[in-house]
Amino acid sequence: MVRLFDSENGAALGTIGDEQLRFLEDHLEEESAEDRDYYFNRTMIDVLEAKGGDPELVGLLRRALGEREGVEIRWQRER
Repeated sequence: MVRLFDSENGAALGTIGDEQLRFLEDHLEEESAEDRDYYFNRTMIDVLEAKGGDPELVGLLRRALGEREGVEIRWQRER
């Protein structure tokens, strides 16, 4: 499992599975091999949904965004 956090305030957002993480890695830009964060806005979440993003993942991202213009989310693999 992979735990997601709001990079701004450190709040835990929820967990996703390895397949959901692979979907994000396949569809989002990473700055390096060690990159563990992604920036999301409404448009980006809509695109992920249109590309077949898991409904639970899309819902989690929308809740994390809330009323903000954008949110940076970091992930950490659970041990």
